[in-house]
Amino acid sequence: MEKIRKKIFEMVKNEYEGIEKKKFIPGKTRVPVSGRTYDYTDINSLIDSALDFWLTTGRFNASFEEKLSKIIKVKNVTTCNSGSSANLLAFSSLTSHLLKNSSLKPGDEVITLATSFPTTVNPILQHNCTPVFIDIDIPTYNIDCEKIEGAISKKTRAISIAHTLGNPCNLDKVLAITKKYNLFFIEDCCDALGSQYDGKHVGSFGDIGTLSFYPAHHITMGEGGAVFTNRKLLNKAIRSIRDWGRDCWCETGCDNTCGVRFNWKAGDLPHGYDHKYIYSHLGYNLKITDMQASVGLAQIKHLNKFIKSRKANFSKIYNNLKDLEEFIILPQATDKSDPSWFGFPISLRKNKHFTRKDLLEFLTKSKIDTRLLFAGNITKQPYMKNRKFRVPFKLPNTDFVMNNTFWLGTFPGINDSMIDYMSEHINQFFKKNL
Repeated sequence: MEKIRKKIFEMVKNEYEGIEKKKFIPGKTRVPVSGRTYDYTDINSLIDSALDFWLTTGRFNASFEEKLSKIIKVKNVTTCNSGSSANLLAFSSLTSHLLKNSSLKPGDEVITLATSFPTTVNPILQHNCTPVFIDIDIPTYNIDCEKIEGAISKKTRAISIAHTLGNPCNLDKVLAITKKYNLFFIEDCCDALGSQYDGKHVGSFGDIGTLSFYPAHHITMGEGGAVFTNRKLLNKAIRSIRDWGRDCWCETGCDNTCGVRFNWKAGDLPHGYDHKYIYSHLGYNLKITDMQASVGLAQIKHLNKFIKSRKANFSKIYNNLKDLEEFIILPQATDKSDPSWFGFPISLRKNKHFTRKDLLEFLTKSKIDTRLLFAGNITKQPYMKNRKFRVPFKLPNTDFVMNNTFWLGTFPGINDSMIDYMSEHINQFFKKNL
């Protein structure tokens, strides 16, 4: 089998390197906002796992979790099948009986952002807790920390927020509040792998951090995500909930690691009931396959290069558009932060000549992809109708973003020619319409 592997790997490498790279043709080649960036090493890693034909979680996943743990400097990393599942696991773990009286209960309030992606908010709703929506700061597009304390009530138990487009929020202020009021803190880092605050990786500050490995994100395994924590009990709850809610579990393919598999008494089950089939949490099967993990394991080797590219692309776009500051709001990194930018947000200043829709339609016709800032104001989304939430203060910046903000791609698949093309067309639009 090893001879076959080596032969296949060499064939893939030669074939891949022989493929002529597509040239960017302005006006004909689409400028994507995000996408997968890979080479033959990623393909060979996937083939390696396929040849094992171990179709569930296995050796590649164990290696990936270990390597990711070292990069973000958090003790416990658990992979799962998406960033959405990561956020679900993170929040579900805070409701675990393992936390005893400190666990979240139905009716508890959780402070979050109205500009969130739905998967940051949905676990709060799914557990019958109440999201409390706070406005954002512009131009960081992160939570307005000055509004948090005023939103805290007797029911407030947690803060769950994302680092918007890879830009860390003001973690000093958020952590001071969580400490003062004894609140749990979930860091949604799905857009922020590699971002740092005060020299530390985001996700290492809160009780739990989450990541997504969807093709649009910093590294990819197709579909996939991760939850990470330094807290032993939370890790135990996360692992249990990810694996059907099992009270105890072994690595896939292993049995009786604890050595007392048939010597337990739990619930109203008879003594000696197989511990492999005792469930202490309401859980799911949210594991990834080893084939997914194999891609992630190869991708993580490119991470530093990807981060460097994202930062460089951000700087190029910024420099190309800074002469338009009279008409647009350019993004700003949070103080003490070093973002690994997921995208380049742009907000249109108020004018009478055109709308965001006009600009985006122009860019789309020019083969330039754009995205809006997630849900805009999530309280106005159709699925939020008749749901329970609280808005303690008005959301003027959130509404402004909903109507005036979009973002461009910064991912490593964008080159200088694409950036120049994007910038030229944005400048061209303003010249024609102002």
